Amino acid sequence: MENSKNTKRTKFIFVTGGVLSSLGKGLASAAIGALLESRGLTVTFQKLDPYINVDPGTMNPFQHGEVYVTDDGAETDLDMGHYERYTNAVMNQKNNYTSGRIYYSVIMKERRGEYLGGTVQVIPHITDEIKAAVLQLDGSVDVAIIEIGGTVGDIEGLPFIEAIRQLRGDLGKEYSLYIHLTLVPYIKTAGEVKTKPTQHSVRELRADGIQPDILVCRTEVPLEDSLKAKIALFCNVAPDAVITAIDVDTIYELPLYLHREGLDSKILELLNIWTGQPNIEPWKELVHNIKNPQTEVTIAITGKYVDLTESYKSLHEALVHGGLANHTKVDLKYISAEDLESKNAASLLEGCSGILVPGGFGKRGVEGKIKAINFARENKIPFFGICLGMQLAVVEFARNVLKLAKANSVEMDATTPDPVIFLIKEWFDYRTDELQVRDEESDMGGTLRLGAYPCVLKKKTNSFMAYGTEEISERHRHRYEFNNDYRSDLEKNGLVISGTSPDNNLVEIVEIADHPWFLGCQFHPEFKSKPMKPHPLFRDFISAALKKKQEG
Repeated sequence: MENSKNTKRTKFIFVTGGVLSSLGKGLASAAIGALLESRGLTVTFQKLDPYINVDPGTMNPFQHGEVYVTDDGAETDLDMGHYERYTNAVMNQKNNYTSGRIYYSVIMKERRGEYLGGTVQVIPHITDEIKAAVLQLDGSVDVAIIEIGGTVGDIEGLPFIEAIRQLRGDLGKEYSLYIHLTLVPYIKTAGEVKTKPTQHSVRELRADGIQPDILVCRTEVPLEDSLKAKIALFCNVAPDAVITAIDVDTIYELPLYLHREGLDSKILELLNIWTGQPNIEPWKELVHNIKNPQTEVTIAITGKYVDLTESYKSLHEALVHGGLANHTKVDLKYISAEDLESKNAASLLEGCSGILVPGGFGKRGVEGKIKAINFARENKIPFFGICLGMQLAVVEFARNVLKLAKANSVEMDATTPDPVIFLIKEWFDYRTDELQVRDEESDMGGTLRLGAYPCVLKKKTNSFMAYGTEEISERHRHRYEFNNDYRSDLEKNGLVISGTSPDNNLVEIVEIADHPWFLGCQFHPEFKSKPMKPHPLFRDFISAALKKKQEG
């Protein structure tokens, strides 16, 4: 009789990180997925995050970076964005679990009496819950890449490490693979590369019961064969399983570099998968285009998280993609919205051919963003407002064109006499065919309008010209909406409503008629942009900025 372990269709790669955080596990995982796809395999991903928050939706971007939203409305880790940008995998609720979500599920089961009065423990109950989350992916694709957040040795991550240790026994060796990403620092004063941090990290991992199969070594300089041999000896891996992950000029070069190091071949060998040679020409072409732009343009981004660009990770990449579509290098000039409140807008925005106001929450910096929008509108500079950026474009228009001096969003001023942006109490959810109801007392987490919603475009608008179709679907993450009570007056005075929900109740996109390119959208288009398939709105925004630059 055939062993049931051999009937498993999906093979699992578990990616852990050592020495320190932010080494690039997410990018490495995404690059591995890209290489496996280039060989004709189907892939998916899962990020297991050790923090206790149920999801990152209420976390400060300064601590965690951006919150990445999926089609089904999951608020997830920013690594989900890397996964979707590098591959054809589509992320959703089951692709990101936190300790909080795992523990919450176990506690709910305990309250319902599902453990039959037994003592609920980390092993087996928490680890079983983690394993069940991972094994949801079994049978869905050829290879599932599971990234464990944090650093080996973190107390919060221990249940995840234990769960993936157990999975080796459950799945079998040909269906599970451990890749450990570590740091091999270069000490400039001594002119030496040091392997000791990697040795300690692997020792820590082995103490938890996991022997890595492949080591991916993040380093500033290429590792010589003798150094790889030393690492292999002390860490008990094959010399050809020690892979250099050197700092690259562009993150999209990583799949090419890892392929040259033989990473994909080693993975296939250890998982006993046969494929043809990879088709990496599209990645070569992409990197060539990034490194050889024909022109250059400067875009101003004004927000309150400008000191930490991880807060705008997808936005940053989408602008790069928009530049690629125009054979253009996009120079991003991050301008603090608070600086704009107190300083001259023209001097701060000088030399910028386009202005973008991204999404965000809260009052801080809002008046600075409105100043930037006003400057873009009055000086005919291409403008792109996303989520809050779109809402503030409506506020700016109401104040300065309709002369409603105190117009505002109720998020910023609950007592404004002209709430052109307000808290919507109910709307139709096209995914569930249900009416969603909210009020001021609703929980902060998970209560926004989240995920993909359809939008119908008006012909002969910039939106329609960009997409080339009448109906689109885009991802949302917001609590406040355009107030239809002001719709007629705003339209009469030149605001163009170019995109609405199919029932015409929710305003999704606004434009200005007598302007080269002025567009605000309620959704987050950056979440659907890919390097080989730039988002049409970013493509056209960069195109308009280029035209502005050429005209002077």
